[in-house]
Amino acid sequence: MRTRSIAVAAIAALALGAAACTEAEQDNAQAETNEAAAETGDSLQEEAAQVGSALEAGAKEVAQEIDEGTDRLAEEADEQEAETARDTRGN
Repeated sequence: MRTRSIAVAAIAALALGAAACTEAEQDNAQAETNEAAAETGDSLQEEAAQVGSALEAGAKEVAQEIDEGTDRLAEEADEQEAETARDTRGN
């Protein structure tokens, strides 16, 4: 009986030690996961900022091209009106 009690105590101590080790390993794994998630979040935030900057630059370029296009159309319309007025006076 005494041997049995010692064996049970030894098994219990091993189980507690294994649980403690496993818990420590789990804590380490969780800490590593949290750190990796933070780094990933930082990387994604940086990429998003770069994409945002690229979109902003592209939008400004498109707006400038539209502005130049409308200016050209306005000039062409003015020229067309002047030509029509000359033709009307000539008839």
